[in-house]
Amino acid sequence: MSIVDAPTYHWTVEEYERLGEGFFGRKRVELLNGEIIEKMSPMGYPHGEAVDRLVEFFILMAKGRYRVRSQAPFILSEDSMPEPDVCLYKKPKVLRHHPKTEHLFLAIEVADSTLRFDRGDKKRAYALQGIPEYWILNLQDDMLEVHRAPVGDQYTTSFTLGGEEIAAPLAFPDVNLRVGDYIP
Repeated sequence: MSIVDAPTYHWTVEEYERLGEGFFGRKRVELLNGEIIEKMSPMGYPHGEAVDRLVEFFILMAKGRYRVRSQAPFILSEDSMPEPDVCLYKKPKVLRHHPKTEHLFLAIEVADSTLRFDRGDKKRAYALQGIPEYWILNLQDDMLEVHRAPVGDQYTTSFTLGGEEIAAPLAFPDVNLRVGDYIP
């Protein structure tokens, strides 16, 4: 039996949270489909700057309609707790746990070294759990990839927007951003 064929342990959110209380230290990890994924590399300037710009924009535009979460987890399913670069979620009266799938309006990943993963496993997981809208700010190609209307593990509507084009979340069509303003 090769190591590839060896069984793996399937983690739950509860186990992952308990494990994270000390074991991971400063490592950047997230739980997706029961697997603990170590983030590929330290965040470079373009990635960090893009995240900061997006967060600032969405907070300014919120006007009490949604909350903005940045690089913090939400509970996607019993065995997935990803940490998108930015997400917009319903403003709860009281929430005593991380936001869950049903709270999210939009999840955004800023992708440079993680582009393949964000377009693959992460996109499929988000679609499968019904995240209504998923954006990838693609820093490799200087574009925004927009994915909407999940069915099964796919989004039925996908398109790209270039630097001069305007994007707005489906839930907040008045929150218009010019894509190029968020690509450092």
